[in-house]
Amino acid sequence: MLRSLSDLEGYAIRATDGLIGHVKDFYFDDEAWVVRYLVVEAGSWLLSRKVLISPVAVGQPDWTDKVIPVSITREKVKNSPDIDTDKPVSRQHEMEYFGYYGYYPYYWGGAGLWGGGAYPGAMLTGDGYAGSGAEYLTAQAEQARVAREVGRHEDDDPHLRSGKGVMKYHIEASDGGIGHVQGLLLDDETWAIRYLIVDTSNWWLGHQVLIAPKWIQYVSWSERMISVDLTRQLIKDAPPYHSAATLDRDGEINVHKHYKRAGYWADEVKLENPQFRVVNSASQRAIHKNN
Repeated sequence: MLRSLSDLEGYAIRATDGLIGHVKDFYFDDEAWVVRYLVVEAGSWLLSRKVLISPVAVGQPDWTDKVIPVSITREKVKNSPDIDTDKPVSRQHEMEYFGYYGYYPYYWGGAGLWGGGAYPGAMLTGDGYAGSGAEYLTAQAEQARVAREVGRHEDDDPHLRSGKGVMKYHIEASDGGIGHVQGLLLDDETWAIRYLIVDTSNWWLGHQVLIAPKWIQYVSWSERMISVDLTRQLIKDAPPYHSAATLDRDGEINVHKHYKRAGYWADEVKLENPQFRVVNSASQRAIHKNN
């Protein structure tokens, strides 16, 4: 289900043994547009220190009471690596964080949103692996491969951005300005940001539309501007977005049809079904050969 990031601010984060604190912000990956961390302000028990919580630890939220449970203890959080949330989070910090919590492999070690998969659960450690001996050795070899790959990229820019930080960014269409970012819609299973909520009130009063991150040409972080390869008229004529209504798959399909763009859900099917990728590739080779 899609949810507004701003609606999740203030949600309580509950550890296995009590309350940790409340959500204040989110860090998202500006390449994949996936939320990598919740920025949580701990209560007085931790001197209101801000800590990072990965979606890997998140259980099924209680949407009614606005509580997000996590599979870690308060003591674990208390002793977690100290990361200054007012400064950029380096790849080294992330590696230390993932190592401390035992999350493996790293999310940047594969072709999926989370490593090789579409969901945060794909990042869980291989400790206690219950497969056969051959499967275990294969898993161990894969871990070693990913570790070597990560070592080569440990100084890379992790491209983490504040969810609050992109609010009010200007949206530039191919033929001029069109509005600003009013919000972000999050897929609450994959933690991927599926849409930017664009407010076009400067041109059409009270009008909000959706634009997917995949349609972005480039972002100027210094100028607080996002450029999209869409005309102003095309954006103006897009299905309006109403925050009070739930955006279901039919509504998403209408948005994608309007822009004549493929839906992201086709990519998820391929990630969740490796055999589909194999069959599809074989079919493509046959078509290419016959032509």
